[in-house]
Amino acid sequence: MAKSKIEWTEHTWNPTTGCTKVSAGCKFCYAEIMSKRLKAMGVSKYQNGKNGFKPTIHPQTLKEPYTWKTPRLVFVNSMSDLFHEDIPFSFIKDVFRVMNENPQHTFQVLTKRPDILYAYNFNLKWTPNIWMGVSVETNDHIDRIDTLCNTSAFTKFVSCEPLLGPLSSLNVNGLDWVIVGGESGRSPRPIKAEWVRHIRDLCAESLVPFFFKQWGGTNKKKSGRILDGKIYDSFPDNLFSSTVGKT
Repeated sequence: MAKSKIEWTEHTWNPTTGCTKVSAGCKFCYAEIMSKRLKAMGVSKYQNGKNGFKPTIHPQTLKEPYTWKTPRLVFVNSMSDLFHEDIPFSFIKDVFRVMNENPQHTFQVLTKRPDILYAYNFNLKWTPNIWMGVSVETNDHIDRIDTLCNTSAFTKFVSCEPLLGPLSSLNVNGLDWVIVGGESGRSPRPIKAEWVRHIRDLCAESLVPFFFKQWGGTNKKKSGRILDGKIYDSFPDNLFSSTVGKT
């Protein structure tokens, strides 16, 4: 586990690593780029495959949450997708068991494969400390939200990052949280303020917590995360962690 610079979490925990691209948002995958660096540095988790990004399970990491002494907000698999087709269901159940047995921590799981999530849904134990989310970068993938809303997760969220176009078909009813962010890196695709405002306003109308992560760009620190003179960093009300999400 590691402390995270991601604005909407505190720590990352990667019981699996590696992934494959499934949609436009994956084009400049930060996790794939990072895995190449970690492979070059000799980090053992990233030695599998040509670039260390082949989906791989790490059973030894399952013990880690039991050792964390204070409640924390944890992004599960920042370097992977737990519901990748190459991850055995038996291991996904093991990950869920660990989350079930550590209710003092809040676990955030994010996927671009809601079809697999839904196929497993009724064979998983959902506890309130597990937040389940899907990534939606364009209107082409709005249906991921419908699938998410049909799962048994207590807290459902959407990450619109990188936001690559207007989400004119977005319906936030049934969601507990929406995150929006622009793409960063060497060749980031543009984000428009009106796209972000549309999502913000939908959330405000439906009383859904809205979190604007960043404008992105080649210098994301310089571009910042202020929208119309304000920082939007709301979290769901049932946040277990004691150190973030107090807006």
